[in-house]
Amino acid sequence: MSTMNISLPEALKDFIDEQVNQRGYGTSSEYVRELIRRDQDRLRLRGLLLDGAASAPAAPAEAAYFDALRNRVRSRVKARARK
Repeated sequence: MSTMNISLPEALKDFIDEQVNQRGYGTSSEYVRELIRRDQDRLRLRGLLLDGAASAPAAPAEAAYFDALRNRVRSRVKARARK
């Protein structure tokens, strides 16, 4: 794992220390890594949404499609609950 040193104003360092203590992170590095992962996820989702918006229109989804989708989700939730 690489190391990166950053300089922060005291107010930001205090904020990070407070978040680490309140949210149960072991270190400030864990907290910052989580923020970076969330930003990566947000950017990935944004890219997918932009790709979808730029794609050709598809056929309209009917109620049966959404019913099947709901059933799949419910089945997965039940399967996870059994584990």
